[in-house]
Amino acid sequence: MYDIIIIGAGPAGISAAVYGKSRGKKVLVLEKTQVGGLIGTVSTVTHYMAIGQEETGRIFAERMKRQALDAGVEIRYENVKETRLSGRTKKVITGENTYESKTLILANGGSGRMLGIPGENLKGVRLNAPKDGLAYKGRNVYVIGGADGAVKEALYLAQTARKVIIVCVEEELVCIQEFKDKIASHNNIEIMPHVSLTAVYGKESVEELELTDNKSGKKQIVKDAECGVFVYAGIIPNTQMYTELKLDEGYIPVDDSMQTEIPGVFAAGDIRVKKVRQVATAAADGAIAGIHAAAMC
Repeated sequence: MYDIIIIGAGPAGISAAVYGKSRGKKVLVLEKTQVGGLIGTVSTVTHYMAIGQEETGRIFAERMKRQALDAGVEIRYENVKETRLSGRTKKVITGENTYESKTLILANGGSGRMLGIPGENLKGVRLNAPKDGLAYKGRNVYVIGGADGAVKEALYLAQTARKVIIVCVEEELVCIQEFKDKIASHNNIEIMPHVSLTAVYGKESVEELELTDNKSGKKQIVKDAECGVFVYAGIIPNTQMYTELKLDEGYIPVDDSMQTEIPGVFAAGDIRVKKVRQVATAAADGAIAGIHAAAMC
């Protein structure tokens, strides 16, 4: 029996764990893959207070993990299959074990959105900039998406790629001004506004891209056999297993203490209903959830 179980080890989950543990509670974090969540996969962490210059997502995630372990937080790497949220005792069932706790914090964030187009699973599609970028040094790369996350990775890829083409469904980039200014200073970045990637063709790896103009509906086929396609089309909240909760467009509603409609069940970070999804707000959510969860134990 734990006081607090936290599902997910991103910034929200680790923050909740550290705050819960600091209040003398027995805390368990369950994580499917690795500490850090999506932030651990980005090229650079930006705008978070007191981070190192050009700090990578991997380094940021490693520091979060070290802080949690140094605080005495227990972390187990298991895939959560089912949760039972109602009642005074909460249950979490993984592929290996069943755990019980007095309170539960849902902080397992979101997953990258699939485009749902033909050829999306070909080699060279859905790449990750810091992991795969160097393999496409001197080649053309296509970044799908025009928001902050996509443009930040495009800037990173521009350091090594021959050319970076940002395929943006909107009329213009929808990122912050800082990133727009940086894009303007690169002569190897091209923006394709109001265009969607609608298919990828090839035998095993990418050979051709089908791009569709969202205004005219006109399609064009681009032959680029050695290119890489990096997709940053937003996230889908990982809430599918939480059938006991009422969701708002897939996200979990909470009150000011991060508590859901079920007493003793909290949600923090990208998984909850909110307007701003940043590392800073995820960490704040986690702190609030951890403090209030601890107070209930």
